[in-house]
Amino acid sequence: MNDVLPQAGAAWDHLETTVFDCLRRYGYRPIRMPLVERTELFVRSIGEVTDIVEKEMYTFTDRLNGDSLTLRPEGTASCVRAVLEHNLLYAGPQRLYYAGAMFRHERPQKGRYRQFHQIGVEALGFAGPDIDAELIVMCARIWAALGLADVSLELNTLGSPEARQRHRARLVAYLEGHEADLDEDARRRLHTNPLRVLDSKNPKMQPLIEAAPRLVDDLDEASLLHFEQVQAVLRQAGISFRINLRLVRGLDYYNRTVFEWVTGKLGAQSAVCAGGRYDGLVEQLSGKPAPACGFALGVERLIGLLEAEGAPVPQPVLDLYVVHQGDAAAQWAWIVCEQLRDRGLAVVLHCSGGNFKSQLRKADASGARFALVLGEDEAAARKVSLKPLRQTAAQMLVDVDEVADLVQVPRS
Repeated sequence: MNDVLPQAGAAWDHLETTVFDCLRRYGYRPIRMPLVERTELFVRSIGEVTDIVEKEMYTFTDRLNGDSLTLRPEGTASCVRAVLEHNLLYAGPQRLYYAGAMFRHERPQKGRYRQFHQIGVEALGFAGPDIDAELIVMCARIWAALGLADVSLELNTLGSPEARQRHRARLVAYLEGHEADLDEDARRRLHTNPLRVLDSKNPKMQPLIEAAPRLVDDLDEASLLHFEQVQAVLRQAGISFRINLRLVRGLDYYNRTVFEWVTGKLGAQSAVCAGGRYDGLVEQLSGKPAPACGFALGVERLIGLLEAEGAPVPQPVLDLYVVHQGDAAAQWAWIVCEQLRDRGLAVVLHCSGGNFKSQLRKADASGARFALVLGEDEAAARKVSLKPLRQTAAQMLVDVDEVADLVQVPRS
């Protein structure tokens, strides 16, 4: 679990602001859920035999009432729970987004932490392939807005639960016939979650996985048509993609469309965004059946990709550093700073005393574009001395109302 220090703050602010702006343009609205939920919520939604539930959740007993509680390992289940608890679907389909910390007790490595942050997007109540495509197109817009180029789309369909059951029987029979070649993890999953065997990263397992029965061969016509329609919209939108028939995702609630946006610049943790359709989850959590689709962005991984690609990250601009000496100047400085902040300028007021020379050194070190110098004369005249710090120009005595125009900072 890591601290995000001030020097990294600009990248985080830029990422979140850019993503939220894109989501709002598509009509998505913010929702906030608690960090802690009843453990049962994640067992029912994610799946009892998934790695997350079996090994990775931070679960504890409430000392007051004995409830089993868990720090959320992902956001979709919490979001659906909140939507059902507050009857939001009675008002019609919902386009929602959220952001925050998630927790999984995984082996820490670059791009994978025990506390990590996601921006999650959920579209609830939409049955057609158009919403699947909208989510993917929206991701592409986010990458463009962030200036990211090395991100590619992998796409698959998991079909209906009935189709997966047919495939499961064929897959288990195949894996049982090669049980001696399975690693320990695959043997453990063989009869509990065999689809996850196909997601193994063990190089020795790859030939076996490549020869395994394909889920696509067991899919129903409706699922195949849905998948074709998703692809058609993506082609029309100019979105390139690769069909990855082994893409299964790690959570049990997915069905039909699943996708990942991946990069080659982050090592083993290649996925920066993943999602798909989860039509059965609302009913699974005791709601009236409703279709749903969504995705999550990995914030730390995207920050790493911004750095790896050298994508531009706007830095905060400090417009003015106000230095002052004398009691009257100190009182005048407070008034000046608030007036200039009212005009939209970023202003730091020097605190803790010191002579003009030491204060101006701190003004220069602050990165401010200008210093405002206030002494007894400026206080008596109700004026300020404007001193450029990043260009060669003379200090000048001006009215406070002139400062904003003279600084002339372009605002986004």
